Amino acid sequence: MRWVLPEYIQDALPAEAAKLEDLRRRLLDAFRVNGYQLVAPPLLEYLESLLTGAGQDLQLKTLKLVDQLSGRTMGVRADITPQVARIDAHLLNRKGVARLCYCGSVAHAVPSSLTATREPLQLGAEIYGHAGLEADAEVIRLLAESLQTAGVGTSRIDLGHVGLFKALASKAGLLPEREEALFDCLQAKDLPGLRELLRDVSDEVSRALLALPTLYGGADVLTKAREILPNDVEIMTALGELEQLAAELADLPISFDLADLRGYHYHSGVVFAAYGGRSPVALALGGRYDSVGRAFGRGRPATGFSLDLRELAAQVADAVLVGGVLASPTAEPGFKEAVARLRAEGENVTIELPGHEGTWREAGCDRHLVLRGGAWQVEPLQGE
Repeated sequence: MRWVLPEYIQDALPAEAAKLEDLRRRLLDAFRVNGYQLVAPPLLEYLESLLTGAGQDLQLKTLKLVDQLSGRTMGVRADITPQVARIDAHLLNRKGVARLCYCGSVAHAVPSSLTATREPLQLGAEIYGHAGLEADAEVIRLLAESLQTAGVGTSRIDLGHVGLFKALASKAGLLPEREEALFDCLQAKDLPGLRELLRDVSDEVSRALLALPTLYGGADVLTKAREILPNDVEIMTALGELEQLAAELADLPISFDLADLRGYHYHSGVVFAAYGGRSPVALALGGRYDSVGRAFGRGRPATGFSLDLRELAAQVADAVLVGGVLASPTAEPGFKEAVARLRAEGENVTIELPGHEGTWREAGCDRHLVLRGGAWQVEPLQGE
């Protein structure tokens, strides 16, 4: 059937589309009043630009096609963050801090899970130009406020640090392919797989890597990590940053997961995942990615978060839809003025077209503009 959509691609019908648009407007307005400026990168770019700085994390997700004008390979963006990094590094070229936000569709060659869409509506906020933890704290707090604004709330925010894995992987001296397998096992908390991969690694490093999947929970996780992990400068610095960040965000439901390393090629420091609503999976992901802009010729400290507005909308209760007002065209005086007044007040006024009697309720109308006693007024729709 020609009209069947590809797998994991869906239409948004009026109720869902209205919810998505309401969330988009409210969240972008919340970003704006916090000083974040909206940017809108293109849906398509040359492939090398889309993958620059993002490494292997986006390679398999990106849909590819040939540009008929240039003959070069193009990609449909799978993540907007690298594009925003390019804008900051290559186009804005600001010396100081840049706060940027965005919202737009991305496309995935394969879905990220069995229930995920291949066309997420990605919304996010980024800070460029500040290397201190103040920026990380700001975007995490903005994320929590965003979930609150959406009416979902935040049940917990897991913090981790890519520096822990990178320091231990370096000490292990593994080849890139084996390091990839190690990363996958850590993400899956696959202890038997980890033991097999670490069979010829030193005892100290092996014990530390095997401990990472067990280091999740409250603040005592960091104390335990200091006891278990090697007394290495990079490792202690990463743990210190997590402790400082947790203290700064003490009013939020902060927890830790030191084996949560999603996008470790992409990120360079603190990473986080936020949970809320009824969803068993993270609603938003973020972290520091200082190295991405360097690939565009200007390395800048960067941190931020993004979420799929479709997944967020699924956690939000459906709004009580307010019906529209049906207005039957007439030459009676004051009709046009009455329609204009109602629309100025925010009412949805639908002009009746001839020959469709009995169908206007399904079009969303539940009231009718009528002339009574020389005055235009709105009454319940009858007999439609």
